[in-house]
Amino acid sequence: MVDIPKVKQRVEELRGLINYHNHRYYVLDSPEISDAEYDELMKELQQLEAKHPELVAPDSPTQRVGAPPVEAFGVVEHPQPLLSLANAFSYEELAAWHKRVSNLLGGRQFDLVCEPKIDGLAVALTYIDGLFVTGATRGDGYRGEDITQNLKTIRSIPLSVPREAPPRFEVRGEVYLPKAGFKKLNEERAKEGLPLFANPRNAAAGSVRQLDSSITARRPLDIFIYALGWAEGKAIPDTHWEIMQYLKSLGFKINPNIALCHSPDEAEKYYQRLVEIRESFPYEADGIVVKVNSIALQEELGTVAHEPRWSIAYKFPAIQGTTKLLDIGINVGRTGSLNPYAILEPVRVGGVVISSAALHNEEDIHRKDIRIGDWVVVQRAGEVIPEIVGPIISRRTGKEKIFHMPTRCPVCGSEVIKPEGEAMHRCTNNACPSQALERIKHFV
Repeated sequence: MVDIPKVKQRVEELRGLINYHNHRYYVLDSPEISDAEYDELMKELQQLEAKHPELVAPDSPTQRVGAPPVEAFGVVEHPQPLLSLANAFSYEELAAWHKRVSNLLGGRQFDLVCEPKIDGLAVALTYIDGLFVTGATRGDGYRGEDITQNLKTIRSIPLSVPREAPPRFEVRGEVYLPKAGFKKLNEERAKEGLPLFANPRNAAAGSVRQLDSSITARRPLDIFIYALGWAEGKAIPDTHWEIMQYLKSLGFKINPNIALCHSPDEAEKYYQRLVEIRESFPYEADGIVVKVNSIALQEELGTVAHEPRWSIAYKFPAIQGTTKLLDIGINVGRTGSLNPYAILEPVRVGGVVISSAALHNEEDIHRKDIRIGDWVVVQRAGEVIPEIVGPIISRRTGKEKIFHMPTRCPVCGSEVIKPEGEAMHRCTNNACPSQALERIKHFV
C-alpha cells in the first residue's frame, strides 16, 4: 500500500531541491550539481506527480515545460501603468533632465540608480499568496497580453516566493534572449529552412508570444527584474536601491551592473564605463536607465504624458562603420510592395559583420542621395538593425549609378505601379510567388 504522506513529503523535498538548484544555475550562475544529477531529480519528481496527479502544484518545477496551445491571448489590465521612458542622447541632455527634476523638487538633493537598458520585452509579473499567477506584456502601457504560461517556462522567473514577500505584489522586468542563444536559435532555423530572426529582441518578443508555450520552453529566454510595480499587505523599502536588493533576496534576478550614483557626473562615469564594456555583455543593451532613488520623490514627481518624470533612458551612441554599396536588391513583400535593400561589402560594426541594410523606398534613397558604388556610412540603429546613414560624397569617382525602381517585378515580371499618395512601388500580380511565400511566412 502506498504511503501517501511519505510520497507527499518526497515530492515537496524534490521541489525544494530543484527550485534551489534552478536558482543557483539560472539566477546566480553558480551550479552545485551536474546536469545529470539535476535531470535525475526532475525525472523522479515527474514520475511521482504522474502517479499522484493530486499532488501536482501550480509552482511545481514540472509546470515549466509548457501548457496546451491557446487560441488567443487574454487581456490584462495593469493596475499601475507600465510606461515607456523619455530618451537622452548626450550628457548635456542627461544634465538638463536632472536640472528639471531638481527644479520640480525645489532644489532638494537626490540620489540616482543606474543600470543597463536591456533590449528585450517589458513584462509585468503578479504574485499572490506566494505564487506567480499572472504575466503580461507592456501592451499600450495600460492593457497587455496575458502570456503567463509562456513566462512560466523561463527558469529565472520564480514560480513561488518566500513567506517574507508581500501577500500581493507585482514586479517588472525585461525578457531577453542572450546573444549565444540567439545565434544558436538562428543556426537551427537556418538548418530547417525557416526565416531568421533579425535580432535578439525580435526573437524574444516572438518567443513569448507563441500560442504554444512548449515552443517558448525550447527557447533559452532569460529575464532581469528592474522594478517593483506595486505591493499590498506589507511595508517595503523606501528607496529603489533597497527595493532591488529586497527583490534579489526573494529570488528575483537583478542585473549585477546596477549602481547607486550621487550626481549626474557619477551617472556619466557609469555610462562611459558601460560604453567601453557593453560588447562583453552576454545580452544586447542599448543604453542605461537612470532613476530617482527615493520612492517618495518618484511619487511626488509623477508622470507627464506617457512617461515618468523621475526616470530617463540614456541611450548608447549608434555604432557606425564605412563600407561600399555594391548593389541594391529588391524583395517583394506579402502585399506586393517592392522593398529595396543594400548589398554591402561586408564590414564589422559593433562586433557584428554587416553585409546588407534596409533601404525604405526609392524616395528615401534619392533623398539621401545614395548611389550604387558609393562609399557609405552604416550604423546599427538601436544597436541591432543595420541602416545606411548616407554616402561619403568626397569619395565619389563619377562611376556611381543613380538607383531607379524596376518597372517590372523582379520575381514574376508583372507590371510595377506606384499608387498615388504612396511611397512604395507595388507588383500588380496578386499571384506573384514571392507575395504568396511572404503571406505564408506572416501567417506562420
